[in-house]
Amino acid sequence: MNTSARATLAIVIAPALLLTACGGSETADTGTAAKTAVKAQPDVNGDGKVVIGVLSPGDTHDNGYYQTFVDKAQTIARSNGWEMRTIDQLKPNEVLNQARNLCRQRVDLIAVGAQELKDALTAAAEPQCKETNWYVNGGGGVEQTKYFSQSVDKVNQTLYSAGYAAGLVLEKSNGTKAGYITGPEADFSIQAAKAFKAGIQDVVPKAEVLTTFTGDFNDSAKAKEAFEAQKAKGIKVVYPYLGGATDAVTQEANKAKIPSMTPGTDRCEDTVTKYDISVIFDPGEFFAQSLQDFQKGEMKMGVTREFIIGKDPVPTVKLCKSEDDQQSRLDKVMKDIGDGKFDVDAAVDGK
Repeated sequence: MNTSARATLAIVIAPALLLTACGGSETADTGTAAKTAVKAQPDVNGDGKVVIGVLSPGDTHDNGYYQTFVDKAQTIARSNGWEMRTIDQLKPNEVLNQARNLCRQRVDLIAVGAQELKDALTAAAEPQCKETNWYVNGGGGVEQTKYFSQSVDKVNQTLYSAGYAAGLVLEKSNGTKAGYITGPEADFSIQAAKAFKAGIQDVVPKAEVLTTFTGDFNDSAKAKEAFEAQKAKGIKVVYPYLGGATDAVTQEANKAKIPSMTPGTDRCEDTVTKYDISVIFDPGEFFAQSLQDFQKGEMKMGVTREFIIGKDPVPTVKLCKSEDDQQSRLDKVMKDIGDGKFDVDAAVDGK
C-alpha cells in the first residue's frame, strides 16, 4: 500500500535546507492531455503581481509539519516579492468554498497542503479558477488530472525505515517494546503503524509495538496520557506520529529518558525538545522544489512527481547520535529500497 507518510498529519518542525535538490521521478496524466505550464508563470493571471494561496488542514503555526509547508513557501515568496494568503485548520467539507474564494481573489497558484483536502481540486476546472495554477502535497497520491501538479511519496518506504531506525535503538538497549502514538484511526495512520512495526521487527524480530490512537493529532493531554500508559508497560522508544501534540509527548519522553522520533522534519539540533531520530518527510521541501519551478515558469499541470527514499534527498531517516554502524546499516536499507533491491511493500503487506 503506497499511501503517504505525511498525508494528514499535523506534524513536526522548523525548516531544513530550503533549496535541497529533490529530483523525484515524474509521471504525466495519461487519462487526458496535460495542461502544461501557463506561459505567464509566476504571474499566471497577468495582473502585475504574484499571489500564492495556501489551504491547510492543520495549524500553520504548529512548529511542525504544516508550519514547514508555509515557512519554506514564505521564504521563497519574500525573496521574489510575492504575496501569500494562508487559510489553515480547514475541514474537508469547508475547503471547496475556500478554494473558490481564493480563485475569486485572483491568486496565481493555490497550494493544497494535504490530500485530505483534495476536494478543493474540484474547483480547478470551474470558470472562476481558469487563471489559477494548482499544486497539492499529494502524499500517497490524488487521482491525477490535467488541472494540477502534485508531489507524492510512499508511507511504506518512510515508515519501514523509521521502524528500522527504532529497531536499532531497541537493539542497543536490549529493549523489546516500542510505542506508536497517533491521532485518528485513519487508513494512513494504520498503514504507517504497520510499516513501522515491520521495520522494527526486521532488527528485533520479537519486538512488540504498542499502538494508541488518541483521535486527535493536536490534543496534548490525550497524547501524554497515552505515553504514560505505554511507559508503564515498558516501552524503550516512542514514535509520536502526531501534530501539535508531538513535542508534548517528546518532552515527557525526555524526562523518562525514552528516545523519541520526529514525524516529518529534522529536529536533531533541537536543544529544548530533544529527539533521537529524525524521520524526514517535510512537505516544505517538496513544495519548495515546485515553487522554484513555478518561479521559472516550469511547473507543469497534469504531472505527478514521486520522491523515493534512498534515491532522493527527502524523504529520509537519520539517527541524531548514531553509535557504531547504526546509521550505515540504516542507510543501506534505505538505499536498497530506493534501488529496488528490497521490496518494502512485500515486507510490510506480505505481497
